[in-house]
Amino acid sequence: MAPMRDAETLEFDRSARWLGIIRHFLKILAKRKKQQFNRRVSLADLLTERSENAAECGFGEGTTMYDSVLVLGNVRVGRNTWIGPGCILDGSGQGLDIGDWCSISAGTQIYTHNTVRRSVSLGVEPIDYAPTKIGHGVYIGPNAIVQMGVTIGDGAIIGANSLVNRDIPARSKAYGSPARIQK
Repeated sequence: MAPMRDAETLEFDRSARWLGIIRHFLKILAKRKKQQFNRRVSLADLLTERSENAAECGFGEGTTMYDSVLVLGNVRVGRNTWIGPGCILDGSGQGLDIGDWCSISAGTQIYTHNTVRRSVSLGVEPIDYAPTKIGHGVYIGPNAIVQMGVTIGDGAIIGANSLVNRDIPARSKAYGSPARIQK
C-alpha cells in the first residue's frame, strides 16, 4: 500500500477532527435526552423534537409524534395528542381527523382509502375513499388497524392488534379482529 501524500494526510486529519466533534456533540445530546426521557433514545430522537415533528405537519399545540410516523394526505390532529413510533396516518382519501388528547400507540395504521376492489378487478374498479374520524380522548392500542370510513367516538378504547372496520360509539371499549364492543 502506498503511503498517503501530505494533502491526503491533512484531509484525513481534518475529517477525523470533524468526526470527533460530531461524536462529542452527539454524546452531549444523548446525555440531555437520557435525562429528559430517563432512557436511551435513537439517533433520530437525538436530532429532532417530537413536538417539532408534529408542528411541521400542522398538528395541534402540545401534540407529539415520533420521527418514524408516516403522514399521507389530508391529516388533521388536535391538541395534546401522542402518536407513537411506526404509525401510518393516511389522509389520502377524504381526510383523517384525530381529536384532542388521544393516544395513538406504536404501529397503529389509520386509513381513508381501500385498494381491494381495484386490485381484484385488475384495475377496472376505482380505489374506494371515505373520511375517517377519531374523537377526543381516544386510546388506540399498539398495532391496531382502523379502516376507511370509520368513526371512533370520544373516550373510546381500542385494544391492541384490533381491526376496526365499523364505527365505535363514544366511551366504548372494543377489541379483536374484527373489533367488537365489550360490555
